[in-house]
Amino acid sequence: MTGDRHGAVLVLTNPYDVTADVVLRILAERRVPAVRADPGVELHGGASLTSLYGSEGQRGILRTESRELDLNRVRSVWYRRPTAYAGPPGLGGQDAKFAAAQEFWGVGGILAALPGAHYVNHPWRVRDGEYKPAQLATAQQSGFLVPETVITTDPGEARAFCVDQTDGAVYKPIWNSAYRDDTGGAQQVWVREVDPDEITDAVAVCPHLFQARIPKAFDVRLTAVGRHLFAARIDGPELDWRRRQDRLTYAPIDVPVSVADAVADYCEAFGLVFGAFDFAVTPDGAWWFLECNPNGQWAWFPPEITTPVAHAIADQLERGPCA
Repeated sequence: MTGDRHGAVLVLTNPYDVTADVVLRILAERRVPAVRADPGVELHGGASLTSLYGSEGQRGILRTESRELDLNRVRSVWYRRPTAYAGPPGLGGQDAKFAAAQEFWGVGGILAALPGAHYVNHPWRVRDGEYKPAQLATAQQSGFLVPETVITTDPGEARAFCVDQTDGAVYKPIWNSAYRDDTGGAQQVWVREVDPDEITDAVAVCPHLFQARIPKAFDVRLTAVGRHLFAARIDGPELDWRRRQDRLTYAPIDVPVSVADAVADYCEAFGLVFGAFDFAVTPDGAWWFLECNPNGQWAWFPPEITTPVAHAIADQLERGPCA
């Protein structure tokens, strides 16, 4: 049955995703059938995927080592963090690139078009919502307070922008690309303050994002699941709170009506069921939009914050197309 509310929940993620574990436990307690799969890996380890299109409509089967899933009986898909498609292990050169592309467009295309399924979030909506320029433009249109921002490849424009910011400027990467130093060690590019004199002609190598520094009193991570909003105040010593999570404190916080309205508009614009919003809050109580991760993490919070989020996601997945 297409869109069968009593079908299974398909969770697409890697085996190390502890956030998915939290929701899967809740679904198990509710006796909601769920299939967890990491197609970028499992299809090279004995799993198989088939989708048929013809006079009888669309039919498909996903077979894993332990389960067989009728793709027409998937009520919901939770697109979490599956392994990127890279082709079969041991395949190299152009063959690997060809196989990886066929997986991305073929497997990815099948799993993004399951008839009647409810997506949290749809992978194409995740992709659209990850572009920082689109985030900033949509945030402005939705009614958020957005810091003055420039994205540029012109060193002169970057310096002039930073000079003009009364409270200083910060640099942040447009995308958190994997980066390793000369020794092979993984490096994280944090948000940090920028002195205009630091800006060199290297800005011309690729687009750089500079933003007015918000004189914040604290940060807020707001997790939106459907119409439910879960906001946590974050207090810590760093400009980028992610840098020293061992020194953070958290507390639930109420969401101003204007922010809640803007969140609803923003999610509707991108077609998001889930969004992890970050705000800097100034001493006068103004919430400044920093970004929205359409597939953000939330399970590191204390249980009083994590548990309601997990149940709200489980509600979405259990209700399926009716959500």
